[in-house]
Amino acid sequence: MDVEQVRGGPGRWWRHGPPWLRRWAGEEPGPRWPWRSTLLLTVFVLVGSNAAARMQEGERAGLDVFARVLLLVACGLLLWRQRHPVVLVVGTAVAAAFYLGAGYPYGPVFFTVAVACFAAVVAGHRRAAWTALGLLCAVHLLVAYWLYRWLPPSGDRPASFGQEIVVTGWVVAIVAVAELARARREQWARERAERAQAARRRADEERLRIARELHDVLAHSLSVINVQAGVGLALLDSDPGQARTALTTIKSASKEALGEVRQVLDTLRTPGDAPRAPAPGLDRLPELVEQAARAGLTVDVEGEPPRLSPGTDLAAFRIVQEALTNVVRHSGSRHARVLLDREGGTLRLRIDDDGPATGEEAGGSGNGLAGMRERAAALGGTIEAGPRPDGGFRVLAVLPAKTTTGEGQ
Repeated sequence: MDVEQVRGGPGRWWRHGPPWLRRWAGEEPGPRWPWRSTLLLTVFVLVGSNAAARMQEGERAGLDVFARVLLLVACGLLLWRQRHPVVLVVGTAVAAAFYLGAGYPYGPVFFTVAVACFAAVVAGHRRAAWTALGLLCAVHLLVAYWLYRWLPPSGDRPASFGQEIVVTGWVVAIVAVAELARARREQWARERAERAQAARRRADEERLRIARELHDVLAHSLSVINVQAGVGLALLDSDPGQARTALTTIKSASKEALGEVRQVLDTLRTPGDAPRAPAPGLDRLPELVEQAARAGLTVDVEGEPPRLSPGTDLAAFRIVQEALTNVVRHSGSRHARVLLDREGGTLRLRIDDDGPATGEEAGGSGNGLAGMRERAAALGGTIEAGPRPDGGFRVLAVLPAKTTTGEGQ
């Protein structure tokens, strides 16, 4: 019941009218009523039935008022094919059965049943469609081979075998077209769902990538800032010169962190544009060594950074950065070693420290190690992290060493 009727006001009499009338009334449009196509189908059925009546004159009963009412009812029900397909297919089958039983000419009235059956099958109501169609076929057989003796027109004969072949072909054609349309619609629905799922997956992957970038940038820079702030506070009175150096390091680290964070945020603001600055790679490894030295950590590097694809190069850089950050934050050792080893299409990164751990494990906890594993897994690589047998901690990353052209060197 409408709100107006509950309040005592007039109902929305335009609800079943044309779309322009509902828009004029300010009502949100629901499923559209197929006025135009239904009107065209009605004209086709009425005109075609008149032509069929002239062609079958003397063989079938002529069209009277009752016949035209049945035709209009069958056509009018097609307005509900998008909203109530089950009611539609049953109603058109009943109207066609009465039309057939009254002895009226064969013709376009059965086209309304075909449209109703098609709409019901496509909407997923296959059982109702086949039941209605089966009942109509049963009525046809009863009338054609038994009831014709007592039903108009007088002097009717049983249906011929050729006519039954035509009817059977008509039914099979309806079934085939309806099932084909249903299968195609389900395929489109699956494709839309898969595209939506792929879009959500890409969004999740991008969110995780940005989270890893922010974590790696901020964790490393804030660790350096934290260490140098402690040094500055400790030496502020006794060694102002060393305290000034620590403050200079803090300024440099914070400026670098702000620049990298700004770069990550720029990719969020303009996702379709190319980044303004190149992503960091292993060519910036000397900068990491210098930043670690400012935090009081000596880093020895063995091996030369190879040429890698941008994604692999960034992942390798972030893994080394996170591993050194964990050494600064969680290890009592002031010495670390980084080994770069390229073997065929594989890059091995090994970061060792001599420990012992202070507070938490030397490998760190929380998102750092998980982020390293996610980076490696995204490229098809692996990460192994854990205590060394002789003390200390080791991070070993094995990554596919793709070059900038996508081929191993």
